[in-house]
Amino acid sequence: MTTLNHTGVSHTVFHLLGIPGLENQHVWISIPFYISYVIALLGNSLLIIIIITKSSLPEPMYLFLCMLAGADIVLSTCIVPQALAIFWFRAGEISLNRCITQVFVIHSTFISESGILLAMAFDRYIAICYPLRYTTIVRDALIGKIGVTVILRSFGLIVPIIFLLKRLTFCKSNILPHTSCNHIVLAHASCDDIRVNIWYGFFILMSTVVLDIVLISFSCMLILYAVFHIPSQDARQKALNTCGSHVCVIILFYGPGIFTTLVHRFGRHISPHIHILLVNVCILVPPMLNPIIYGIKTKQIRDQVFHVLLTKQK
Repeated sequence: MTTLNHTGVSHTVFHLLGIPGLENQHVWISIPFYISYVIALLGNSLLIIIIITKSSLPEPMYLFLCMLAGADIVLSTCIVPQALAIFWFRAGEISLNRCITQVFVIHSTFISESGILLAMAFDRYIAICYPLRYTTIVRDALIGKIGVTVILRSFGLIVPIIFLLKRLTFCKSNILPHTSCNHIVLAHASCDDIRVNIWYGFFILMSTVVLDIVLISFSCMLILYAVFHIPSQDARQKALNTCGSHVCVIILFYGPGIFTTLVHRFGRHISPHIHILLVNVCILVPPMLNPIIYGIKTKQIRDQVFHVLLTKQK
């Protein structure tokens, strides 16, 4: 494959390699990708259907959970089918516009998920610390406003990335060593100064994910303080069970991302394909396990899933 490298020539088509160095193993690597995508698609779709159709799940927590499941489906669908096309058919060709669109969808959806998890932490804080005022504080109108705010925040912060990428001249290699388009990976294919892209990416990370982690951690400390001051042991256990699934999902969402960032920053001796595999784990695992965690740890959802499955068998 010939790659142009002349000044003034800007590539409009790129080639995603998948996982460089493991090309011979792509078929085997595609198996967990495919299985995780099917589980994520079926699990989150079932979760959304149950929450929307069952009037016995009216609590705001389930509406936030429905938003989270929808974001998981979008994130998985934006990445996995293309990765499978690369693994199975070596169909890694992608246009610049489509690549930038993928960058926008992936980044905005990820930030939206972080915002939804923050909203769910706020919901649990109000439910446990102010149980008598919960229904008057967390109303449908507030949930709608939170949803709109989450979307506007993610879109508003990611839209400038489109223009930051559009201004660049891509005169280096048009080979992208990844399974999907990434803001910084694509920017490094440019011959221009990308310091603005790097600093803006850092600003987005600090003002969204890092800030959300701090606020979620603070709310968790307040929740734990309130829980352990509940006189009734049964009520204390119920409150802990209610928050247990949410804490698991938070750890699952942020944990791999933090680990990947540390590896990327300090593990320079680690092979590039390890970095790419870790990034994909961050994207594949949470959408697959989120519905399973909520299905196991949330009795109302578990009962509804059993009811749906048993009804279909009859």
